Amino acid sequence: MSRANPINVLILCTGNSARSILGEALFNHLGEGRVRAFSAGSRPSGQVNPQALETLEKHGVPPPSDARSKSWDEFAAPGAPKIEYIFTVCASAAAETCPIWPGHPTTAHWAIDDPAHVEPIAARRAAFEVAYAALEKRIKAFLALDLEAMSRADIVAAARLIHEACR
Repeated sequence: MSRANPINVLILCTGNSARSILGEALFNHLGEGRVRAFSAGSRPSGQVNPQALETLEKHGVPPPSDARSKSWDEFAAPGAPKIEYIFTVCASAAAETCPIWPGHPTTAHWAIDDPAHVEPIAARRAAFEVAYAALEKRIKAFLALDLEAMSRADIVAAARLIHEACR
């Protein structure tokens, strides 16, 4: 079954400065028009981490055209794009509060450690590479699914299995 419009995906994190920005860019790049991704945070930091943009550039992935740290409230407002799938990328191991999208049944959690505050800078660059690789692996596996033919419940189950398999 083909679709006239791309699948809208929202990647949520706390600060919307690093992991969710990487995820948004990767989904848009790898999805090749099949997916339209957005990112947001529950407590936006106010700026995109420069290391996120550097990591994307290093891998030849265009950053989001309007790369900015923004609140998830933008996607709950009237006129916002209709989001079909939500991925939270906070890592519970880092004691973060993961955003919750109340009432939205198609949410999956992909815990990715936050590279944004790793020190020194060489270790931070390495941490961004780890986060990038983890997201790329999961996103490629998700995009390999026949999303247009699967039920939402099956897609959510598959997204959870992808996360487990990619640990």
